[in-house]
Amino acid sequence: MTKGDRAAAAARACVGVRFVAQGRDPARGLDCVGLAAVAARAAGYEEPVPRDYALRTGAWDGEAVGLVRCDGRRAGDILLCRVSPTQVHLAVRTDAGIVHADVAARRVVERPGASPWPIERAWRVEGD
Repeated sequence: MTKGDRAAAAARACVGVRFVAQGRDPARGLDCVGLAAVAARAAGYEEPVPRDYALRTGAWDGEAVGLVRCDGRRAGDILLCRVSPTQVHLAVRTDAGIVHADVAARRVVERPGASPWPIERAWRVEGD
């Protein structure tokens, strides 16, 4: 199993976890950054997500936490999606679609197929 496969499996294991803003623990709830952290930790990163991120300004940078820029097409890739002109959102690619913390659904969900939002950047766990 590759690091990407482990990251995707960890994200999928969170499907159904409730949405909590700033959530970092699946037992208590996750937001999109918390979900990305769970996926990256499953691939071997100890603390892949800075605590002082700013998704509304698009300032989150996977390279700053050791991830490698990529095309976003493989399972386990972490995607930075543009959901509105002023807000971005993180999702984890799976072989069937994406897993993300859906604020409207109030939980982590898996969406089949392509991302419904434009992908601005993508990162892969190193070594895959």
